[in-house]
Formats: sequence, structure tokens, C-alpha cells
Amino acid sequence: MTGLDIFALVILLTLTLCGLGVWVMLGMMPGKIARARNHPQADAINVCGWWGAITMGLLSPIAFIWAYTRADETGVAEKGSGE
Repeated sequence: MTGLDIFALVILLTLTLCGLGVWVMLGMMPGKIARARNHPQADAINVCGWWGAITMGLLSPIAFIWAYTRADETGVAEKGSGE
């Protein structure tokens, strides 16, 4: 192995680890946003965010939109509200 091969291998491993880190951050982000906003369904949003990461982004937009909306903001009455 030459020095250039070793350098290329180091760059490849670094890019792979960075890509894995971004993937994990995107999987965690909807759940963190929902918890920070005290969303009543934060656990479900967290699961949806991870499934979005596993399916390579199919559910991620839904998880992000869901994290920023609340049932009382959309006009949907919560269960047991007495109305």
C-alpha cells in the first residue's frame, strides 16, 4: 500500500463516519424538537423519525411536520376534553 492508498482509505472512513453521524442526527431530530415543544405525542414522533431514517427519508418529512404541529393548533379536539 502506498501513502496515497492509505490517505484515500482514511478519507473514505471519515466520510462514512460523517454520513453515519448525519443519519443518526436526522433520526433523532424530530423527537428532540417534539420534546422541546412539549408535544403530547413526542414518543410517537420519535419513532416516526427513526423509521424515516431507516426508510431513507420516506417518513422524515411527516415526522418533522408532526413535530411542529399540535392538536390544539390545528383545531382538533383532544380526547377527553369534555366537548
